[in-house]
Amino acid sequence: MIWLVHAGGAQAQKYNGNGGSGGGNSGGGQPAYGKPDTTRSTGGGGGIGIISAIPKIVSPRDRTTIDRTRAGEPRKPRQPPQNTARRGPSGAPPANERRLVPDEVVVELSGGATPQQLEALQNRHQLTLLESQASLLSGTTLSRWRITDRRTITAVVQALEADAAVTSAQPNYLYSLQQAGANGGPAQYELAKLRLPQAHALAKGNGILIAVVDSGVDATHLELAGSVVGSFDAINQPGPLNKHGTSIAGLIAAHGTILGSAPAARLLAVRVFGTTGNGNTFDILKGLDYASANGARIINMSFAGPSDPITLRSLQAARKRGIVLVAAVGNAGPKSPPLYPGAYPEVIGVSGSDVNNKSSVFSNRGPYISVAAPGTDILVAIPDGGFEVGSGTSFSAAEVSGIVAMMLERRGDLAPDAVRRILEATAKDIGPKGRDVMFGAGLADAYGAVTADGAPAVASGLPIERVSTGVR
Repeated sequence: MIWLVHAGGAQAQKYNGNGGSGGGNSGGGQPAYGKPDTTRSTGGGGGIGIISAIPKIVSPRDRTTIDRTRAGEPRKPRQPPQNTARRGPSGAPPANERRLVPDEVVVELSGGATPQQLEALQNRHQLTLLESQASLLSGTTLSRWRITDRRTITAVVQALEADAAVTSAQPNYLYSLQQAGANGGPAQYELAKLRLPQAHALAKGNGILIAVVDSGVDATHLELAGSVVGSFDAINQPGPLNKHGTSIAGLIAAHGTILGSAPAARLLAVRVFGTTGNGNTFDILKGLDYASANGARIINMSFAGPSDPITLRSLQAARKRGIVLVAAVGNAGPKSPPLYPGAYPEVIGVSGSDVNNKSSVFSNRGPYISVAAPGTDILVAIPDGGFEVGSGTSFSAAEVSGIVAMMLERRGDLAPDAVRRILEATAKDIGPKGRDVMFGAGLADAYGAVTADGAPAVASGLPIERVSTGVR
């Protein structure tokens, strides 16, 4: 059991669950993570203060109204003042959006909301509080609520947005992991495609901390021995781990039968997706906050979903802290609309390619793609010491996260924008000449990226393929 002290105030709220682990946050105490203690009394304490005021002169018209109220006529309920400080446009979902948790909303309150403020909000809007926490990234209190009557999510969001106490309100959106399925194929062809052996002669991501915000990681897998240095479970869901997170972790940091793109990197295993491979806004927000609080230099997000205003703001805050954000662009195919977070401009969106340098048939396309990496028929680790061959832009993103780790090992002062520029400037153009909607700037080149600062190359005895290094 832990006490969560909300930022911006001296109020404390009791929580049950896992606490955030230490490390990496030089800005003071970290937020605690967990579920609300439903046994806590919500009754207020203390006395009622007496406020002196100059008596108001009541006109005959006002006196009539007061007398009617005293005579027993019902008083209209007081409405909260109109909200003039809402963040951005309305958070109500688009008309045809179905990727959301039924009967749930996510609400932001400014600063550190007290239990009394949460109770008052609950009473005003007839909602049931499921959980809340102070967010390091947003500087607000995030809360998840259930709609217990038949009101629509849109109607509740609009009512909340009119409340002066509410900073933002929106649905609890659904996300899915981006793995296309298991097939047969050549083992680890991505090593040569990305020029990883040449890059590993110079760097292996030594000591760089990468948060794998995913479905959890089997840290006992021999491929990941010593790689996982911290973990956080946002969902506390029983049952086995979905294999996806272990596959992503292996593609970044494996160092046994298979070789990750940054085999010396250190991982934070952040579980926000359950056994079925589905996740939601609120759990992802908790995972992002944990990653930031614990010093992650890179956040890998191999999942996709709808445009999500509150998650975007957390990602923007993470990027301002110098964290490099890498995400899969999605497996919905060439005709799919943009999927997020891979399509946000703050994120390095990675598409998939195959052994023949063709676009993976399942990969999304769009002008938001930064670079591509192999995503078709990739050998990956799975829980309980196993391996399989699978496909997905999830795998492409993991490979690029490892490349970024090697870049940061070589030049620890690189800002997120500089990382993106180098990745794109050194990418191999494998599609139509110049930037395109399938591969962005081209196929990522690990060796080109880690040597882009002009450091001398170490002879590795391996052939070096010449690539264009001009900015496209």
